[in-house]
Amino acid sequence: MSGKVIAITGGFGILGEAAVRLARKQGWTVVAIDRAEKPRETYPDGVDQRGGVDLTDAKATADLFNAIVEKHGRLDALLNIAGGFRWETLEDGSIESWDFLYEINVKTAATACKMALPYLKAAPSGRIVNVGAAGAVKAGMGMGAYAASKAGVMRLTEALAEELKSTAVTVNAVLPSIIDTPQNRQDMPDTDPDIWVKPDDLAAVMLFLASDDARAITGALLPVTGKV
Repeated sequence: MSGKVIAITGGFGILGEAAVRLARKQGWTVVAIDRAEKPRETYPDGVDQRGGVDLTDAKATADLFNAIVEKHGRLDALLNIAGGFRWETLEDGSIESWDFLYEINVKTAATACKMALPYLKAAPSGRIVNVGAAGAVKAGMGMGAYAASKAGVMRLTEALAEELKSTAVTVNAVLPSIIDTPQNRQDMPDTDPDIWVKPDDLAAVMLFLASDDARAITGALLPVTGKV
């Protein structure tokens, strides 16, 4: 793994933190990207933290990846973790939620992929790993806008994998169910969190897909659903 560089969007969040720490442990040079301004003071030494990034802004994102490669010399993998969630019914919810979730789930992933692509294609074995959702396979009540946006991430993954089949870049996505986070524990206090997916476990699957060992996998939508 020596010398390989991985960029992780949503890098200041719960899943992002798990991915950053595991990637560092595995020997990656890690760039943690987030819209939040304040860096993580608890991150290991050597993590390149890039806060205040709007991944829906094409120019800002292009400048970001150019700066990353100027500093580190290369880019080998991109984990698209940036995104968000809202539960609301269509009748009682806001129609603006559909635009909001499209922007933060689909557009951030598409923009990051597009702007990172020249550098990933130049790497010996470029990797893109996106985060879809098991709940986008069949949407439940209140999940319409979220499921639609994550379905967009899944279609992006499939289409880009086909687009890049003549290259050494692979594109895959994980489809988690409920992730065990403090917010989900607060929102669902009557549910046993032991059945949920642990951030460390989901990060491990994503880092496997970013590894050389996953060279034969592309266009996969991999369920990571714990015991739900």
